[in-house]
Amino acid sequence: MGELEAGKTVSGGDGHTGPAVSVCGSWSTLRVDESGAGQRVDVWVARLGLAPSRSQAQDWLAEGRILVNEKQSRPSYVLKAGDVVSVHPPEPKDATLQPQAMPLAIVYEDDDLLVVNKPAGLVVHPAAGHPDRTLVNALLAHCPDLAGIGGTIRPGIVHRLDKDTSGLLVVAKNDLAQQSLSQQIASKTAHREYLAIVLGRAGRQCWTVDAPIGRDPENRKRMAVVPGGRPAVTHFFVRQRRGQFTLVEAHLETGRTHQIRVHLAYSGYPVVGDPLYGARRGMRLLERQALHAYRLTFTHPRTGAPLEFELPLAPDLQAFWDAQPSESSEG
Repeated sequence: MGELEAGKTVSGGDGHTGPAVSVCGSWSTLRVDESGAGQRVDVWVARLGLAPSRSQAQDWLAEGRILVNEKQSRPSYVLKAGDVVSVHPPEPKDATLQPQAMPLAIVYEDDDLLVVNKPAGLVVHPAAGHPDRTLVNALLAHCPDLAGIGGTIRPGIVHRLDKDTSGLLVVAKNDLAQQSLSQQIASKTAHREYLAIVLGRAGRQCWTVDAPIGRDPENRKRMAVVPGGRPAVTHFFVRQRRGQFTLVEAHLETGRTHQIRVHLAYSGYPVVGDPLYGARRGMRLLERQALHAYRLTFTHPRTGAPLEFELPLAPDLQAFWDAQPSESSEG
């Protein structure tokens, strides 16, 4: 394993002094900054996306695949600023993950990453009930080298979109990009913005929901605002009101499961067509939740150049919106 300086180092960009990322051979090495100090090593590694989960990070620590200051560590070790954490993921074990040629709407691509416009109805990675025909399977057919990234069934995936959410998603094509993009998302220097059509005429032009999200104790398939949940913050801005609906822009500050859908329902404005969180009205015209990832900004992991991508509202959502009576202009 090489020293930190032996590899190529990337910082968070935009003036952010996040953990530096270095790739040397099959080892990835990061130096802990102030934002990581005080966190357990297993939590920190999972939060940055260097391991697929906290439990996986604990296994890798026990196997010596994660080192702190070049020594094996317990999962409970509390990190200090300046600690050097090295990660060596195992080779992929899931032989069932196969390339499958499927149409891909590629918005941008270079040697390090690609940005895709994911259609509604497409699952991002294999999971229970969806063993194949996912975005990951399509990506492996397009870019076979993805198979070795991270040693998981989610190669290249640094953030996700729900099956029935459409829009922009960035994919890493190598370990350097995977770790840099994961770090940017964790440190909030990458920004993801969404458009949603909600039921109800929002009375405010903008509002913020700062409410913790966890598993709904009454329905394990749902998430909910619950005491003791994981911190979650979403900022909402009204774009336009038509009839009984409002077009809302949502900015994620955190990235919890179903966060926008949960926070909008909590605000009293559930997403139209959402089968889990309320507003099924409009389903005759719209067969999925009216949520679209329309803007994505981040720093290029190799060059440090700022990148920004934007899409219009998805065609099915635009058709639904255009069908509503236009009686109020944008505020």
